[in-house]
Amino acid sequence: MKSQLAILLGLWTTIAGRSALASAPSEPPLDVGVDEKLGQTIPLDIKLVDEQGDRVSLRDLIDKPTVLTLNYFRCASLCTPLLNGVAEMLQKIDQIPGKDFQILTVSFDPRDDAELAGQKKQNYIKQLGPGFPPTAWRFLTGDPVSTKRLADAVGFKFAKHGEDFVHPGVVMVLSGTGMVTRYLYGVTFLPFDVKMAVTEAAQGRTGPTIARLLKFCFNYDPSGRRYSLAITRVAAAFTIMLAVGFGVVVGVTRKRRSKMGTLKGFAPPFGIPPATPSPSLRSASPNPPAMVRGEQSSPAPHATEMGTLKGFPDPKEPS
Repeated sequence: MKSQLAILLGLWTTIAGRSALASAPSEPPLDVGVDEKLGQTIPLDIKLVDEQGDRVSLRDLIDKPTVLTLNYFRCASLCTPLLNGVAEMLQKIDQIPGKDFQILTVSFDPRDDAELAGQKKQNYIKQLGPGFPPTAWRFLTGDPVSTKRLADAVGFKFAKHGEDFVHPGVVMVLSGTGMVTRYLYGVTFLPFDVKMAVTEAAQGRTGPTIARLLKFCFNYDPSGRRYSLAITRVAAAFTIMLAVGFGVVVGVTRKRRSKMGTLKGFAPPFGIPPATPSPSLRSASPNPPAMVRGEQSSPAPHATEMGTLKGFPDPKEPS
């Protein structure tokens, strides 16, 4: 049994190693991801440009719980699904956008301008319907220094790759004072999760992140513009868990067998001396000890004597 498990473990490690080598990117990994800044306040003096081309500061914009997204408007891969996920959430959430919370979408691409931001906004406002207040979702641009300063304040790490940018899929939730209170990962967002995040932001409380496993299990592939499974990490974690589980099973099995062996009279576990039988048990042994030379063996008792000894009546005596 042990040898079979060892063989399976060796095969798994070999296959995982080969898969990791085969899927390893040819380019060095980029410093992309999220360094969470829960409880920290972003600099509200940062000035950006709105859809009308006016310069506005974050202090003038953030006066209520705010869902912040960092994207670039020319993005053809991750940004569109993420913003579509935000729009879908806005259609289902029971809180009132513009009153209970707002959305700020900031582009970190210096090539994006106010005109492109306005076009992007009109597309989503039209998708949300005439009842959606336009001021509830703002699309902003800015110079590279300002947008990079904002990204660093929330721990959002992106990198330029060719004509595009590599960045994580995440939205940040801010309180009315600009404090980072929650991170929501992915491109789809449950209305309940957003509602809880907005409620926490309104109370000035930070919430835990429940999707940090994504950062451990996945790496971003710049060539494919997607996240790929980090097979080396997953295989190592699985191997460690398998080894620990195997050790626990072996330990429990040995302990159980030792206990059963002691109860049934089998050999005790290693390190415990065998019990010495009592004299009464030795006299009842089927193989009596050899006689010493010169010692005469006593004749076997008569049946009547045996019967008398055992408490039976003597057959010669009258009844």
